Amino acid sequence: MSRVAVLKGGRSLERQVSLRSGARVEDALERLGHEVVSIDVGVDLISQLRESAPEVAFVALHGGDGEDGTVQELLEILGIPYTGSGVLACSRAVDKVLTKHLLLEAGIPTPDFFAFNQTAFGELGAAKALPAIEERLHFPIVVKPSSQGSALGIKFAGTPEDVPAALVAAFSYDGKVLLERHIEGRDLAVSVLDPEPGEAGGPQALPVVEAVPLGENFYDFEA
Repeated sequence: MSRVAVLKGGRSLERQVSLRSGARVEDALERLGHEVVSIDVGVDLISQLRESAPEVAFVALHGGDGEDGTVQELLEILGIPYTGSGVLACSRAVDKVLTKHLLLEAGIPTPDFFAFNQTAFGELGAAKALPAIEERLHFPIVVKPSSQGSALGIKFAGTPEDVPAALVAAFSYDGKVLLERHIEGRDLAVSVLDPEPGEAGGPQALPVVEAVPLGENFYDFEA
């Protein structure tokens, strides 16, 4: 069996979510007989990794350095294999606005959207921005921070009058926000495992998981 460092916690707004995820991962790994090194990620991460000398790192971090490629790049520098996506994929996928453009470039359908940073929206002004938003996206829309996970800061805007308050909420989490046409439908997630170069087999899709929040109209942080 392997010595596995479970990286959890960290300094992002999703710290508590990560601690819970990490605890579940640790329980599962221990049941499988692995030696678990529990690491609450902080400024001493490098020294903790060097001292514990794990054979692999399980990244159970949410948001911030754990999802933007920073921790992944550190692990590569230290020569420690890790779970999840690589540096480039993380640095791109953490930014929803950038991801939207990459989807369009690849010909993958995605809801219409606008993106604003706080300075640009302030200079443009709501009086000019709202008509353009309504014309392109129609209402209702979803307003979300560009680089947050766990649905933090997401708000629905059913009318143009709802947009300013939704933007204030989103800008409190990120300096760039995404305004997106709301699409009615189910919330599905499919994880894909991709073998390392040289390993047998190709990408393998795990079973589809559907999020069905109780008493909510979408899967948010509270749900």
